[in-house]
Amino acid sequence: MMIACRQTVFVGIRRMFHRSSVMGVVMKEEKLDDFNVKNEPVLGYLPGSKERKELEAALEEMSSKVEDVPIIIGEKEYRTKEVKHQVMPHDHKKQLAKFYWATPDLVEKAICVAVETQPKWDAVPMAERIKIWMRAADLMAGKYRMQLNAATMLGQAKTIIQAEIDSAAELIDFIRLNAYFAKEVMKYQPISEDPKTTLNLMRYRGLDGFVAAVSPFNFTAIGGNLAYTPALMGSVTLWKPSDTALLSNYLIWKIMTEAGVPPGVVNFVPTDGPVFGDTITASPHLAGINFTGSVPTFNRLWGQVGKNINKYRNFPRLIGECGGKNYHFVHPSANVESVVNGTIRSAFEFCGQKCSACSRMYVPESLWPKIKNGLIEIREKLKVADVKEFDAFTSAVIDDKAFNRIKGYIDHAKSSDNLEIIAGGKYDDSKGYFIQPTIVQTKDPLDKIMTEEIFGPVLTIYVYKDKDVENTLKLVDSSTSFALTGAVFAEDKSFLEHAFEVLKNSAGNFYINDKSTGSVVGQQPFGGARMSGTNDKAGGPHYVLRWASPQSVKETFVPLKEWKYPYMSK
Repeated sequence: MMIACRQTVFVGIRRMFHRSSVMGVVMKEEKLDDFNVKNEPVLGYLPGSKERKELEAALEEMSSKVEDVPIIIGEKEYRTKEVKHQVMPHDHKKQLAKFYWATPDLVEKAICVAVETQPKWDAVPMAERIKIWMRAADLMAGKYRMQLNAATMLGQAKTIIQAEIDSAAELIDFIRLNAYFAKEVMKYQPISEDPKTTLNLMRYRGLDGFVAAVSPFNFTAIGGNLAYTPALMGSVTLWKPSDTALLSNYLIWKIMTEAGVPPGVVNFVPTDGPVFGDTITASPHLAGINFTGSVPTFNRLWGQVGKNINKYRNFPRLIGECGGKNYHFVHPSANVESVVNGTIRSAFEFCGQKCSACSRMYVPESLWPKIKNGLIEIREKLKVADVKEFDAFTSAVIDDKAFNRIKGYIDHAKSSDNLEIIAGGKYDDSKGYFIQPTIVQTKDPLDKIMTEEIFGPVLTIYVYKDKDVENTLKLVDSSTSFALTGAVFAEDKSFLEHAFEVLKNSAGNFYINDKSTGSVVGQQPFGGARMSGTNDKAGGPHYVLRWASPQSVKETFVPLKEWKYPYMSK
């Protein structure tokens, strides 16, 4: 969500010398336009508004056809016999896109094309790459905004606001702000104590080889970030999009290409997951994996890299974000209204399919009656429907696999003596993969419904005795293997300070009196540790450096005339 504010100042790569006094400088100066950024506004889509009419037209047009999406390697398009279709989750008989799975040979071909392209792309000045990214962001903010949102709504079943904050605002932010961070990185140069004698410089190279980008269904913006941030820094990628986010991801590829990203820099390679993983990890040219998805898949990739470690030209960089079992912890001093509203949004927006969605909640006995009534009252008002019904709060889950997995946890709650469904619990996949927002109360804080990632609209609550607040706080930290997001609600400042330390390692994104979802690029860089991932903080200033290979350069202009050190004299 970034808008560039250009200035006429040149920052470039700063040089600590006078050109007239230094001859034959090898590393040439690169000047970069300085600019600042601010978050892209989220449009309102109020009835009768211009943007609402434009979106309705885009939805109508996109839902009336099936887009043919090829495999794209370099300048060529490929279509195989393995034909697949992306359907609308809320109306799964309707096809949105036709696409093709790449064979192992095509994945190998993509690797060859990418590796051949890398040195050429890396030679393109950073200033030119930044201009391409800024053009792309402008295209996303204007010409293609409604197409991106429509593809995300229809293909991933996001409501209008959830699409707007993802496929428009957040995607634009990733593109613009990462360009800003790359420019800021280039400002740093090492100390040169006497630049007339010796000049010390830093050059930022792309990774030698290729990066494999594996993106998820749940955020269109993540696909753009995973595939294109390495490219911004001079690296090249093989992008395996999610089958269930295929169309929106393809639109990103087309926009970036229109903006000026050359063929072969980002190769669009839909394929079977194991085929992709097996092929890329077997290549000696693998330079990195940029991943968002499940723990088992990331573990498999990590294990394959370990098994093949002696094959590689470089140690591959492994960056992964793997979800969580995110919590809301409520203290007896908490504001009930804030707790209720924040939890409803965090747990049930986009059917709980955000990596950061609240899935477990800890509530004191003293506040439980009010919080329980508040949650149930609002939950009854939540409309679950087709995304084209703009008054819907949420829609369908992504596919049949998700539907059956989430249904399994609801059935577990229905059959367990330790669990009680206090709201929701219904599901129906006859037309779309619809699951009603479900609230469960548990007697056992370690039941699997409180410890395992569900990735669906199921919120489980453990009610603790007020006197057990300290033990319950420790339970939050120790119950699961994840550590992505968490929130503490309290008005007792001393308790907040205490919880801040006790829960230090429980979440990579920690919220105080706010819901566990809603991180914004540049405001709350995102990522968690433990089994939630490698915590490289996408949307922050350090992320771009994970995709660059810095080179320190020392150039000396005065001949070295002595081999002895002064202390060696008698």
